[in-house]
Amino acid sequence: MLYMGNIRPTYIKKIAKELIEKRGYAFGTDFEANKVQVAEHTDITSKTIRNRVAGYIVRRNVIAKRSKIL
Repeated sequence: MLYMGNIRPTYIKKIAKELIEKRGYAFGTDFEANKVQVAEHTDITSKTIRNRVAGYIVRRNVIAKRSKIL
């Protein structure tokens, strides 16, 4: 069964994509660790935006890892 998934604003996707391109080695599939890395590597002051970016990075990494296994 296919699910729609979450719809995220393009600015969240853009920030996450730039972070992965510049510092992809720093991010993994752990949300808590990614929150710290996003706060460290950006100047985002909003906790909500930081958490959304970290969550999107986790989601992308999980999907990438799953596709490598298949």
